[in-house]
Amino acid sequence: MDQPGYVILSRLGAQQRATQVLANNLANADTPGFQAQRPVFARFIPPAGGAARGQDIAYSVDRATWRETRPGPLTTTGNPLDVALRGEGFFAVENAAGEERFTRAGRFTLGQDGRLVDAEGNAVLDTSSRPIALGPADSRIEIQGDGTIRSENGAIARLRVVRFEAPQKLRAEGDRLFATEEPPLPMDRPGVVQGAVEGSNVSPVLEMVRMTEEVREFQNAVTFADREGERLQTAVERILRKRG
Repeated sequence: MDQPGYVILSRLGAQQRATQVLANNLANADTPGFQAQRPVFARFIPPAGGAARGQDIAYSVDRATWRETRPGPLTTTGNPLDVALRGEGFFAVENAAGEERFTRAGRFTLGQDGRLVDAEGNAVLDTSSRPIALGPADSRIEIQGDGTIRSENGAIARLRVVRFEAPQKLRAEGDRLFATEEPPLPMDRPGVVQGAVEGSNVSPVLEMVRMTEEVREFQNAVTFADREGERLQTAVERILRKRG
């Protein structure tokens, strides 16, 4: 295969990646706290031998994936254990391996042992990074704007809400959790809202428009690849006829 063939192959790989990211966004349009992802592509120009007819040969390279960090819409649920964040910040939870993870999905429930857990069963942490547990006598739950959890028996704990200097460095684990080696920064005045859940920031209509554009681009690339294959086949046949 000559250079045009390799160039279009790199383009097809980029279009496939873009389509996969869009499909994942659409699949999580109803996932609480989900943040839409966008692929980042770059041009790679070979340092030598990359020119043809006075023009540079450029390949498409998948460089990274970034997230749209704008908050999703808040939906009022009336459930006292549902909490959302206005503005920046993440709730801290502890997974089954005892590792701290971060999420914007505040749809919490009580586990069998009285612990406050997220939708995947991860323990919700307090400001001391300890799992929060409610007692059997704690029936009227109030969660204040700073994350303090209270009941008719007094204060129970305070939700650990943190932020990051470089949120794009967070690594997604599944559709709701994030991991990072960057130290989290505490938020003294988080905007915690009780009885509400933050929805996905994905706009299905816009994602469908983007998907249509990406599919069209993919089809154009396939058409170019087919024509390039026909051109090579024709060239080979001509060479064989001359030699015959």
